[in-house]
Amino acid sequence: MDRRTEIRDFLISRRARITPQQAGLPLFGRDSRRVPGLRREEVALLAGVSVDYYTRLERGNARGVSDSVLDNLARALQLDEAERGHLFDLVRAANAGTRPRRATRQHVRPAVQRVLDALTIPAFVRSGLFDTLAANRLGLALFSPMLEGRSVPVNNARFIFLDPRAHRFFGDWASVADDTVAGLRWAAGRDPYDKALTDLVGELSTRSEFFRTRWAAHDVRLHRNGVKDFHHPVVGDITLAWECMSIDADAGLTLVTYSPEPGSPSEDAVELLAGWAATVDHERAADQAHEKEAGPGPRPDH
Repeated sequence: MDRRTEIRDFLISRRARITPQQAGLPLFGRDSRRVPGLRREEVALLAGVSVDYYTRLERGNARGVSDSVLDNLARALQLDEAERGHLFDLVRAANAGTRPRRATRQHVRPAVQRVLDALTIPAFVRSGLFDTLAANRLGLALFSPMLEGRSVPVNNARFIFLDPRAHRFFGDWASVADDTVAGLRWAAGRDPYDKALTDLVGELSTRSEFFRTRWAAHDVRLHRNGVKDFHHPVVGDITLAWECMSIDADAGLTLVTYSPEPGSPSEDAVELLAGWAATVDHERAADQAHEKEAGPGPRPDH
């Protein structure tokens, strides 16, 4: 991911979505625009910089750009909190000149796992790359379609875009997919030299046309809370409110919880899910105990 190209494409995509009327600019006579949105000179006017200065910035040359100029530009382009932060991240990365690096392997501390296990609702811990690193019993049960044939850590984004079961599992798959792309865009702006992230984006872009198209839109979004619908293969339809909470002691890790509305059918479904998960765990423990009692099979004669 080239930093200059990222800045250029992001700025072009943001000004293309704003009309002069939305920006409060007057139109004189017949306006014949070949492309939608604001022109470069209009963005420069709104941001209080020269056309040459803005043109240089839009071409990816962010050397020496001050925070005040970026603030003015964010207001001119009507960027929201996530987009403003992303612009600052892109400029900071472009000026840092850091080489690509391999991210250190992230892990969940035992104390965090105990917090997970103490929760009576589905919960898991994920990384900025949407890797599920740990989960409690209900979290594993809720996301059993994603974990079928796999074990944690597992990448949620690969499941969403590359596994056909994801379309059946998520009630609004397109919305979940859009949020995932926007979240990865946010991560790429903050840490563009993470080789694991670059490899993941490259793989998804190659194998998923939906991902490739959405990635090119340069949308970013902060994932904090919302509501998701699931169609679970065991307990049926569930609607759960989700909350994301950063784990301050472990940079880049997020605790995600899923809770049902009290007294709702989804609360009943979560209780059924807990019963099913307990049964599966009991059967697994019984199988392991049986294998241990049976011991190793007879050794072949030599």
